[in-house]
Amino acid sequence: MRIGELAERTGVSTRLLRYYEEQGLLVASRDGNGYRCYDGEALVRVRQIRRLLGAGLNTEVIASALQCARGEEAHLDLCPELAEVLHRELTAMDDRIGTLQRRRSALAGYLTEEGG
Repeated sequence: MRIGELAERTGVSTRLLRYYEEQGLLVASRDGNGYRCYDGEALVRVRQIRRLLGAGLNTEVIASALQCARGEEAHLDLCPELAEVLHRELTAMDDRIGTLQRRRSALAGYLTEEGG
């Protein structure tokens, strides 16, 4: 299928599909006219990418995770290396959440001082 059909079937813009290809997350062949062509597995791959992005992973981590992803739900067969990467990502996310909570408390404190 061509990029337009893949975009339509996945709900992902052609621009994003080209970006995924640039990042090495998605593979396309070229037909005689130079148009991108995708096989049926590209549908699953795009859905996997979207689920992993939704989990807060960046494309670099996703590139590693896709090697272990199975099915449209992107279930991961965790090898020790991937588990370590995901633990680091989770710790970093927890740190960001903690920072946001402290900032929120500080901001709410200003409103309390002011009388609300």
